Amino acid sequence: SDVCSSDLCINAVLSMIRRDPRRAESALEDMAELFRAVMTDTRNLVSFGDELELTKRYLALENLRLGERLVVDWQVDAQCERVRVPPMLLQPLVENAVYHGIEPGAEPGRIEISAARAGEQMLLTLSNPYWPEHQHRQGNRMALANIAERLTLHFDVEASLRTSVEGERYFTHIALPWRVTDSHAL
Repeated sequence: SDVCSSDLCINAVLSMIRRDPRRAESALEDMAELFRAVMTDTRNLVSFGDELELTKRYLALENLRLGERLVVDWQVDAQCERVRVPPMLLQPLVENAVYHGIEPGAEPGRIEISAARAGEQMLLTLSNPYWPEHQHRQGNRMALANIAERLTLHFDVEASLRTSVEGERYFTHIALPWRVTDSHAL
């Protein structure tokens, strides 16, 4: 994961230091948190709430660069925040959605993220605009393969990852076992 195309993020922050020092400071804190997460040991599960927070920090940085072109629609059930997931599950998917779905378009693009309980599973779905003529770089496949590998490592066949193209949207669907952070199962 290249964490918001590091040079672009740093340049965006540098350009706002005098103009908006508070926003620049917040952006630097977001970058530090993302870099810390990238270095995290992926063998331990984290709460989905932590993943959401990290992803929101990443999106705040991308918003500096893309402005109104980046629209995010969140539909996350609060109870999902306690589900245990591999670290760096959501942020790399959103990074791919920005790179492959938002950057190629001239108009604003929408990334939709949903998480909900379905029986003994959490279903996570992410979708973004699909531009068949702009499928630059195969980085998307590498991130997906890495996430699929970590899902298998932690959950074996209890978890799944699949992708699809439906019309002008690219979908990533992940199903995980419902395991929460404390003994008070919802």
